[in-house]
Amino acid sequence: MILDDAAPKADTIAPRRTTALVVAGLIGLSLAVSGCAAPSVTSEVYDPFEPANRSVHALNKGFDTAILRPVATTLIDDGKGPVTKGIANFADNLELPGRVVNNVLQFRLGKAVENTLRFAINTVVGVGGVFDPATLAGVTGKKTDFGETLHVWGVGEGPYVELPGFGPSNARDAVGTVVDFAFDPLQLVVPSPERYVGTMAKVLSKIGDRGRYSETVDSILYDSADSYAQARILYLQNRRYDLGQTTADADFVDPYEDPYGQ
Repeated sequence: MILDDAAPKADTIAPRRTTALVVAGLIGLSLAVSGCAAPSVTSEVYDPFEPANRSVHALNKGFDTAILRPVATTLIDDGKGPVTKGIANFADNLELPGRVVNNVLQFRLGKAVENTLRFAINTVVGVGGVFDPATLAGVTGKKTDFGETLHVWGVGEGPYVELPGFGPSNARDAVGTVVDFAFDPLQLVVPSPERYVGTMAKVLSKIGDRGRYSETVDSILYDSADSYAQARILYLQNRRYDLGQTTADADFVDPYEDPYGQ
């Protein structure tokens, strides 16, 4: 019957409910962990899990040394060529619907409109986002994520953590990363195998970023006396500055600033 065919299938509803419950649990955990004896943002670091974090850092550094760095610097044109630029544009465009959702959750409706307009321009005029005419038109948008949404809701950053494959983070932003991935609007509406094209584009974009910021990343990982401590403080400075928790000063260094950006 038509009604039966149109009705949601139990095997699709159950995973969604499970995902929602898991995400709700993670948000609750983030609220609990971020409030446990965490110092204010004026303190330099709060790293009660440093031994475990250093172990993860060693794994991440080993992966970078053996695979990511050689691939990024030899096969991906240092992240500065037109191919990787197009991939980066495409991957960035795919993230815009999720940013719009976060803008709304943060009650920043002006930014939601701007990011929506950017997505429309780059998708239609920019050939699916491969090109970036929106920036040329002055519609730059603003990057955001669910970690920032939690910050707007009053959730503290919690302890510093280093995530396998993702690098420096904190308890709040780690939860935000999971939520952004699980509830990516495009991932929820685009069927497989098409949705894997977006995932692959995002992976290639990250590899391109490694090539583009090669000198900066190398100085942190391989030229520092303590690469873990260096990556940790730079991440915390950058993230707190992005969230407006600190102000820029002469000593502030953004290790992720794009020297080739607009």
